Amino acid sequence: MSGNPIKNKIFNLLDIECSKRILLMDGAMGTMIQKYKFEEPDYRGDFFKHHSIDLKGNNDVLNITKIDAIKEIHKQYILSGADIIETNSFNGTKIAQSDYNLEDYVRDININAVQAVKEAISETVDKVEGRKIFIAGAMGPTNRTASMSPDVEDPGKRNVTFDQLAQAYYEQSKYLLEGGVDLFLPETTFDTLNLKAAIFGLNTLFREIGFRLPVFLSVTFSDKSGRTLSGQTINAFWESIRHANPYAVGMNCGLGASSLINYIETLSEIADTKIFCYPNAGLPNPLSDTGYDETPDMTSKEIKKFVDSSLLNFVGGCCGTTPDHINAIKKVIKGATPRKKLQKRNLSSYSGLEHLTKDETNSFLVIGERTNVTGSPQFARLIKEGAYEEALEIAKQQVANGAHIIDINFDEGLLDSEQCMTNYLNLIASDPDITKVPIMIDSSKWSVLEAGLKCIQGRGIVNSISLKEGED
Repeated sequence: MSGNPIKNKIFNLLDIECSKRILLMDGAMGTMIQKYKFEEPDYRGDFFKHHSIDLKGNNDVLNITKIDAIKEIHKQYILSGADIIETNSFNGTKIAQSDYNLEDYVRDININAVQAVKEAISETVDKVEGRKIFIAGAMGPTNRTASMSPDVEDPGKRNVTFDQLAQAYYEQSKYLLEGGVDLFLPETTFDTLNLKAAIFGLNTLFREIGFRLPVFLSVTFSDKSGRTLSGQTINAFWESIRHANPYAVGMNCGLGASSLINYIETLSEIADTKIFCYPNAGLPNPLSDTGYDETPDMTSKEIKKFVDSSLLNFVGGCCGTTPDHINAIKKVIKGATPRKKLQKRNLSSYSGLEHLTKDETNSFLVIGERTNVTGSPQFARLIKEGAYEEALEIAKQQVANGAHIIDINFDEGLLDSEQCMTNYLNLIASDPDITKVPIMIDSSKWSVLEAGLKCIQGRGIVNSISLKEGED
């Protein structure tokens, strides 16, 4: 497969369009599917007639059993003016489909998801006035989290690993690419470590095929606390994922446009890439036809505030939005000036749940080094005794006493350093008083450094890299 022409075409086409206008994304898939009032037999179809588990609610399986309905929804969004259509593949990973025992059908789900968009584009080509419609491969956060425990009694427990997530995202992205997407959109991120696994999976695919496609990365805030479910601020989120050099970064779901504008303003001030937002249609309202309280006119008026401030390069809608909402947004962005991309910054920046920047106003950073088995006899004793909760207090004390960064080291011959690092970092993630600061992963062993990086959702620091084991 020759990838370079594809890369050049897609990146260049997006660049050209983004230089002229704000591009319009589509709206909610789930809201539109609800209008069909599908029941269990509809989700099963003939293909899954005798499946052992109920499938109602698994919207992705409709790519197999009700693909005409999915295609029709895409067509409505295209005709409403959308330039970017997301595939119906939000739960298209083996991890998400394992709840329905449909892991073996993940390839079909994703390839059919792309095919539905392709057919919708083909059947509306004479009605879009020559507009290029981009296909975005939607990749949801899965129903598991790498940074939080599923058991309040066991804060270090995890129901998924970084490697499992990365593999699942790699497989999904491979199938979406096989189907023919133009770009990838990992979205509705509530745990940045999950997103970092998605980035790793995508980069694995890109190395394998020899070229890249544009990647849009989207985060969600589920309430007005200004943080993700896993605790990060918008600044910390950006610092955590900027290494991925996404084509665009933004926000979706969780809240309506009026509640997101302040966060988009912040993101627009710090992110040296393109910006997007596709908010919900306000707040949930069970008495509304869409399940949300904003009409198309109400949503578009809120979006206009973003547009008037030139905050966006892309805009669309999430839960509760319909083709009517997208058409209304189309009208308010017509002729609007798109956001101009910032120049890249040359600053040392890191993050835990909060961000930390080393600059002229903050040039002296304190690194707490008592969580180091080679430098702290007390810490070493607690780790050897398995007293991790007590060892956690040492880290907490360092942050309370002013440490900007916590250095963690388990390089001791009698310890399983990889397991110790994983256990301790998972516990730290449960305590926001500690994990608000960046983590310095300290080891002379590559395997320990790697184990540590797979546990932190922030942008950390790798310390004590050594070539004593050889250059390979």
